[in-house]
Amino acid sequence: MQNKLLGVIKEDIRNITKSKLTDLLKKENIKAYQISQIYDWLWVKGVSDFSEMSNISKELREWLNSKFIINSTILKEVYTSIDTTIKVAFQLHDKRLVEGVLIPSGERVTACISSQTGCGLNCAFCATAKITDFRNLTAGEIFDQFVLLNKLSVERYGYKLTNIVMMGMGEPLLNLENLKRAIVEFTSPKGINFSPRRITVSTVGISKFIKELADAGLNVDLAISLHSAIEQKRKTIIPYSKSDSLNRLSEAIKYFYEKTHNRPTIEYLLLKNFNDSITDAEELAKFCRSFPCKVNLIEYNSTDDSRFSKTTHETLKDFKDFLHSKNMVVNLRTSRGTDINAACGQLVNKNLSKKAN
Repeated sequence: MQNKLLGVIKEDIRNITKSKLTDLLKKENIKAYQISQIYDWLWVKGVSDFSEMSNISKELREWLNSKFIINSTILKEVYTSIDTTIKVAFQLHDKRLVEGVLIPSGERVTACISSQTGCGLNCAFCATAKITDFRNLTAGEIFDQFVLLNKLSVERYGYKLTNIVMMGMGEPLLNLENLKRAIVEFTSPKGINFSPRRITVSTVGISKFIKELADAGLNVDLAISLHSAIEQKRKTIIPYSKSDSLNRLSEAIKYFYEKTHNRPTIEYLLLKNFNDSITDAEELAKFCRSFPCKVNLIEYNSTDDSRFSKTTHETLKDFKDFLHSKNMVVNLRTSRGTDINAACGQLVNKNLSKKAN
């Protein structure tokens, strides 16, 4: 993204790759230790203005300000659930909004981070699909969410973030280059040094990009929003799957496991009288035979779409028991923050008309 000020087009400094930025700065005779300091301010401390770079000279700060900008992200509103989950509305430099979520569990705090300002995949069960004016987030905007959520986590819970899930607004693999760059910055030993095994990338299942993620060598975990192992049913609720079959998806997941040795998670949203029968469970078990995995069962969180409803407790138990009988690793993922529309599938900036906490 570029801004124009007094006739001079200035580029967001965080959109420039590290190697290119280093070359640019070296040509200006900026010393290696100063370049390192600049990078530390940008990708560890997450400053929003060059004036905050207190350990570099005023002259260098002014020069940076004359050549570049920092398109920073701000906390717009914060909502706290009765279960202590927090949802945040971030405002980007172009006034678009994205949402993030903090999910505490003892000394563990998970940040749910967005990759796009909406989503174009139009999954039937997801409220985010209703946002039609959307774009990819830059690596800097993804990084900003981490910095701001980490600070908020310390303030509200007394703990730094322990886990990151790319399960917010958007399809992460449709923004793969920016996602990869952000993850590199999260996990850099010279930067934040966040463990890649504590980062999960959640995707609807874009086969070719799952393979690219595996080849990137980032060592992150993978979650697949499957929701049905019956081809026609999956096409009904996930339109993208019409062009990416279950066989192709299975091959891609197997490739990811063989390449990374990280066991993927299969996410399965139970929808009453749609995908919650024992027949559905049988097909799910068959799909999972091709690779080691664990299954997360998810209860439906209501949106404005009346087509779907939550499965019954008895049906859920039968479904789960059947998978256990097949020696599968199965967890029931408890929804958090439903009262503030912070649960899975509910991120749509719905609360912004209401008063924040």
